Amino acid sequence: MNRPSAVFPIQSEAPAAIESRALGTLAYIRASIESSSSMDVPGMAGIVMGIIGVLTAIAVSLPRLAPHWLAIWLVAAALALVLGGASVARQVVRRGHSRYLGPARKFLLCLCPALLAGAVLTLALANAGALSFIPGTWLLLYGCAVLSASTVTAAGIARLICLMGALFVALGSITFALPAAAHTLMLGLGFGVLHVIFGILIGRHSDGG
Repeated sequence: MNRPSAVFPIQSEAPAAIESRALGTLAYIRASIESSSSMDVPGMAGIVMGIIGVLTAIAVSLPRLAPHWLAIWLVAAALALVLGGASVARQVVRRGHSRYLGPARKFLLCLCPALLAGAVLTLALANAGALSFIPGTWLLLYGCAVLSASTVTAAGIARLICLMGALFVALGSITFALPAAAHTLMLGLGFGVLHVIFGILIGRHSDGG
């Protein structure tokens, strides 16, 4: 009498294929959500702003222009804001994604309160004749603004933005303890050198990505 041969169930690869496809879909959805909720800051914006900062520091260090340092820095800040904003706007237009406007709005909402506080304090300190406190205030509050904005930047550059903000805060804190003769140097290091360095680093990371 013949014994029945053992029957082994045939395992289908369909469940594994479906699971793999589902994981791929979830990964894509997650990446889409992250990209639609974060801001990818162009490195060129930082480089342009840094160049303006370096040139302004050099100009203010000249004896003839030194007495007008506050007005010169305010004009330079306005110019840097316009050119930096234009670089960000050009990136938004180039991408052509309407979803990119949401992260840009969040970025501005994080960035602007501290900058507005800096503008108000600048006016108050100038009216009080406490001009020596303005450079440290600028660096400190700008660093706070950058730290806040780093929370909504793209994951790949968030650490760079956060580090830059922390360095601005450190420079601002140190500036309060330095004599007025060193304030131009500190402003140049912050708004000039740091912007250029981190603009290059962010640009390289974006190109590499």
